Amino acid sequence: MKIAITSKIGALSLIAASSMMFASTVTAVTVKADNFQQAESPWDMAFLKDGTMFYTEKCKGLSVRLPSGDVKKLLGVGGSSGYSQTKDDLFCDGQAGVQGVAVDPEFASNRYIYLYSSSRGANRTYEGYNNIVMRMKVDASLSKVSDLVEIINDLGYKPKKSNHPFGGPGAHNGGRIRFSPADGYLYVAIGDNHNGAGPQSPTQLRGKILRVDRDGKAAPDNKPPAGFDKRIFTYGHRNPQGISFRPGTNEPYVSENGPWHSDEVTKLENGGNGGWDPRDKVNGRPECPDAYCGYSPNQMGALPPKERAAFMPMTDLKAYPNAMKPAWNNNGLSQGMCGSVWLQGKQWKEWEGRLAVGYAGIGIHGTPTGNRIDILDISKDGKSSKREELMWPTFAGRFRHLSLGPDGALYVADEASGMIYKVTPN
Repeated sequence: MKIAITSKIGALSLIAASSMMFASTVTAVTVKADNFQQAESPWDMAFLKDGTMFYTEKCKGLSVRLPSGDVKKLLGVGGSSGYSQTKDDLFCDGQAGVQGVAVDPEFASNRYIYLYSSSRGANRTYEGYNNIVMRMKVDASLSKVSDLVEIINDLGYKPKKSNHPFGGPGAHNGGRIRFSPADGYLYVAIGDNHNGAGPQSPTQLRGKILRVDRDGKAAPDNKPPAGFDKRIFTYGHRNPQGISFRPGTNEPYVSENGPWHSDEVTKLENGGNGGWDPRDKVNGRPECPDAYCGYSPNQMGALPPKERAAFMPMTDLKAYPNAMKPAWNNNGLSQGMCGSVWLQGKQWKEWEGRLAVGYAGIGIHGTPTGNRIDILDISKDGKSSKREELMWPTFAGRFRHLSLGPDGALYVADEASGMIYKVTPN
């Protein structure tokens, strides 16, 4: 199937329409989308140079699609079938499950790939649960994995339901992992797990970006504040689900969900604070449900985003004046910002070198439906951006991740349709 898609440049104003999308005018770039790989709740993709694609399905496991189109199922969650191997502690619940996958920069010689997943067992620290990062070897036929090692096994997890929107177990689970092309270290995005203290905590691995080597040890030049876990590269995050590295500079950028307002794309600074601090009884806030102010005030009801932002800022520059400032805050709206990737190659015309960002389509309390892809022209200093909109021809999508293949095409994981699309410019 091929879908014609037109890009549109977004204005700051909104239009009153059933979709409530941003006002737009047509630009010169148009693209087409082809069905590429059917998948159940696809969450992440990572490529080899020959086009081989490792991909995850949140409630099933890790598979690989060969250049021929053949699929090999490598590692499944407990109770799954058809995989060369299963790991009984792996599971899915709500927003949690089998998520990020990354290929080692030296894969040709060591055959390593890495997987972020939720895990349960008597040895897990959050009431029998954790998120973990595993390293494993893939055999020459790309049909089996071996030598599984948990290189990080103390990542935060939300074990119980709480009194919040989307408040079930596994909420705000983060989950993206990526290697930097500049330094070869692995970056790990962790959500705040609906935990008020986590993002600013020096020891809890919640609301953080880690930077580690292939054994899970801290990069020696990480600069977290004194007393912080040395693996921490940045802290004060809410639910980061995209990590990407700017072509040319290889500077890391993160994309993350906002709290009924202000999805953000931010350039990361070693040791930097993202400014998210949802604790109650601090920074002038009263007691909040389950000690978490992330959706307050009036967390279950409608309220103008600006009023919410004044009470519970995504980046609290009053409390943390040196916090990392976002390049883009989605015009103050929250629509489920997820994965992001920089477009490369002259085939992308004026979009070359810009950041493509996907949204999962949250549209509650009058917030415009956000299932779309934005193309961001981010300033050199990473402090501001201009936005164009790549319109998708349906409002049913939930764009969980975007990845750039070795062929220069944009691969889009749509959770709603159960499809990974191949998107190319006309």
